Amino acid sequence: MRTLILALAALALPLAAHAEEASQANSWNLVGEKMARFEAKVVDIKCEVTGVCAPNCGDGSLPLGLVRTSDNMLIPVNKNGQTSFNGGVVDLLPHCGKTIGVDGLFVGEDIPSQLYQVQLLKPEGGEWQKANLHTKEWAKQFPDVGGEGPWFRRDPRVLSQIEQNGYMGLGKEEDERFIKEWY
Repeated sequence: MRTLILALAALALPLAAHAEEASQANSWNLVGEKMARFEAKVVDIKCEVTGVCAPNCGDGSLPLGLVRTSDNMLIPVNKNGQTSFNGGVVDLLPHCGKTIGVDGLFVGEDIPSQLYQVQLLKPEGGEWQKANLHTKEWAKQFPDVGGEGPWFRRDPRVLSQIEQNGYMGLGKEEDERFIKEWY
């Protein structure tokens, strides 16, 4: 029995290494980072967890995730392949309810709390493509927003939240106290 377990473990190591080698994801040197390429169904996370489902995965208003086909694990997608703080919803929404190939990074130390950053996706029967649509779609949604710098520093929704709640979400008075004390 012990020999069988060791033999199975020896077989599993090259398979795990092969899955990582097949990945074309770029390392970002993040804690617990692991490259991963797999097939998954694109889902609305709220629907998957509660059974309360919006048409077309909420049309982009809800967090999207992946249900990996190999083990039916629900994987939250935290980011797309861009270095700024872009979620993966824009890239995944056209594939709502469909099985696609994804390539990216698991980030985090513990499996239950790991998030996935999708860098590449492959529609069924299609070619691999970069998951980087967020800022292009943002620019279409806010064509009159000018200025320099990353989109999130110019986004009217972000600026409205800062105006209402301060930079730290604790109010302008707390921001002023923090800035005065630390700067």
